[in-house]
Parts: sequence; structure tokens; C-alpha cells
Amino acid sequence: MGTKNRSRAMVSLKWIAILCFISFFLGALFTNRIWAAPRSDHRILEIRRNVGDSAASSFDDCDTNKKLIRDKEVIKEFSKAHDAIQTLDSSVTKLRLELPSNKKSRKIGHFENSTSVSENNVARKKAFMVIGINTAFSSRRRRDSVRETWMPRGKSLVQLEKEKGFVVRFMIGHSATSNSILDRAIDSEEAQHHDFLRLKHVEGYHELSAKTKSFFAAAVERWDAEFYVKVDDDVHVNLGTLAATLARHRSKHGVYIGCMKSGPVLYQKNVKYHEPEHWKFGEEGNKYFRHATGQIYAISKDLANYISVNQKILHKYANEDVSLGAWFIGLDIEHIDDRNMCCGTSPECEWKAKAGNICVASFDWSCSGICKSVERIKAVHAKCGEDAAILRNALV
Repeated sequence: MGTKNRSRAMVSLKWIAILCFISFFLGALFTNRIWAAPRSDHRILEIRRNVGDSAASSFDDCDTNKKLIRDKEVIKEFSKAHDAIQTLDSSVTKLRLELPSNKKSRKIGHFENSTSVSENNVARKKAFMVIGINTAFSSRRRRDSVRETWMPRGKSLVQLEKEKGFVVRFMIGHSATSNSILDRAIDSEEAQHHDFLRLKHVEGYHELSAKTKSFFAAAVERWDAEFYVKVDDDVHVNLGTLAATLARHRSKHGVYIGCMKSGPVLYQKNVKYHEPEHWKFGEEGNKYFRHATGQIYAISKDLANYISVNQKILHKYANEDVSLGAWFIGLDIEHIDDRNMCCGTSPECEWKAKAGNICVASFDWSCSGICKSVERIKAVHAKCGEDAAILRNALV
């Protein structure tokens, strides 16, 4: 009996060893299949072959078992390294997709100064200020009256841009109908005067907020200016005085200059400046936040860049000047209230000029511009216009 028991014990020990080896072999094989990637390098395949050869040898050989264990550990390390490389590669690809392109894309909320280039990868022209004169298809006579008074023409306009960095353009979009008679009329006028900035915008009275965004985007794409100015075509402007006013703020960032106001939110329908979204501004009778009146205002280059980059998500209110103020209300910028940018026409601007306090811009509040500007702007220019030497010596 004792001999049989010992014999059974020896057999059991052998089977246990065999079963252990089989379990080990299957475990190693199963582990390799799970962790090996389809693109494993030749070194891993070679190690697997070594493991297979080692498994075919005698399980009684202690050194062989140790080699198998080492090989298994090496495979695990290679598998971990391979997985880490795949993870890193995936992260790099994701970052490339998330990073902005070399064109004009920026992260939302960014309005730092930058030396960007246009969409066509052409370096932008340097300028001190870019002035966009808002005009319409029907305003040919207004444009001519501006050309005959405060806006230089022909070679003088080119010289002003080249020597002073003062860019002045009438800004206008396109009609809803492609190549319409209205568009052809502007093309003909442009061929004569070369003083237009055509916008990617469909003209319409209720689309002034969209036009403002389009202007800043187009101006930023074409010129690298320190300031960008919007003015209406029925306002009188003294260019030299405007340049001197802006120059006082050229070392600042985030500058919004104009005649700041806070008018009532008109919730009544069928009135001229009705605000359909009046409920956003609180109870009936509330006023808008402070913003520059729309006849003329100037912004620094970082704010113009901000509008250009984020134009697709900037909300448009019924009134263009309110929309601009809304785009800036949550930003850490400086609102500069300069009353010389909203002088009344003669006698007010005339009195100021005689006192040596020349107005930047003059218009009539009752008309939101110069009343009957085509007929009267020459008289306003004669009484309120700056001396030619002021423009000639500007920024010298």
C-alpha cells in the first residue's frame, strides 16, 4: 500500500508540473496575441519565435524556464512601448487638428496685436489708419460731395496713403443680383476714382451690422494699420486732426474711440430704430449700455482683429452702433469719449475752430449726419475745415 501511494504521489507531481507548463505556455501565447499590435516591428516577432523555440525544449531545464520568463517580460515591455508610441501619435494628430492654421484663424476671445497675413498669404500693407466711408448704391452725389471737400482725390489720395499711411476708401458691398446694373455702376465709378473697398456683403439698410463686420474683416486682411475708422458719407471729417487725435492713443491696446452715448431701447414697433430684441436689455424704458455713436468711431488694431476673427459668432442687433458696443462690452478695453468727434455744424464747429480746438468730425444730430449734406457740406467744409498745413504736417 505504501509503495502504491508513493507511486501515485509521484505521478500526481508529474501531472501537476505538466499542467503548470501547459498553463504557462497557453498564458504566454494568449498574452502575445492580445498585446501584439498589427504593426509590431521585427524585433518583437523575433522574440516570439524565440519563445516558441524555448517552449519546445525540456521543461525540466531551469535555465530555459528563466529565459522564457525574461522573454515574456521583454515582450510586455515592447508592447507597452508600442502602445505608448501609438497614443503619442494619436495625441500629436489631434493637436494638429486643433491648432489654428497659418491664415487668419485665432482662438475665440483673442485680440492681441499680431503681424498676420492675408488669406492669399500676401503681406499686408502698413498704414497708420484705414478709414471706411459707409455708402450706398444710391449715394453717388454724396460721394462726389465728399471727394470735393475733405477726401483727397486721384494722385493726392495715393500720395496720402504712401507718405502718411492714411487709407481712405468708400466701402460698399454687392447687390442681391449678380452683376446687376447697380454693381456695374460702382465698377465704372471705381475705374474713374480708384477709391472703393468692395466687401463680401449684400447691401441692405437692415444689414448695417453685418456690413460693419465685413468692413473690419476686409480692412484687416488688406492693411496692417494701427487704427481702423468707420464714418458715414454725410459727415465732415478733418483728416489731419483725426490722425492727431488717434496718435495720442497709439501706445495703448484695446482702444474704442468715439462720442459715447446711451440711448433708450426702443421697444415700440414701427419706429425708426425699433429694437426687436429689446427684452435682452431688461424692462421697458431701459437704456443701452455705453457705445460710440455710429456716425464716426475708431478702434485699435487688436479690436479690429478681434472682430475679423470672431465675426461669425458676433451677434447683430438692429442698430449698427449698438452691435459694435455689444461686441466690446465684455472685453477689458478702454472706452474713450471724445466730443470733438461729434461737433455740430456751423456755428458750433466754427466757434471751436476759431478757438483753436478744431473738430475731428461735424454733423447734425437731428439728421444723424449733415442735413442735406450734398448741398451743405461745402459750406461746412469752408467754415469748419482744418487748414491744409495740418494735414500736410500730420504725424511728421
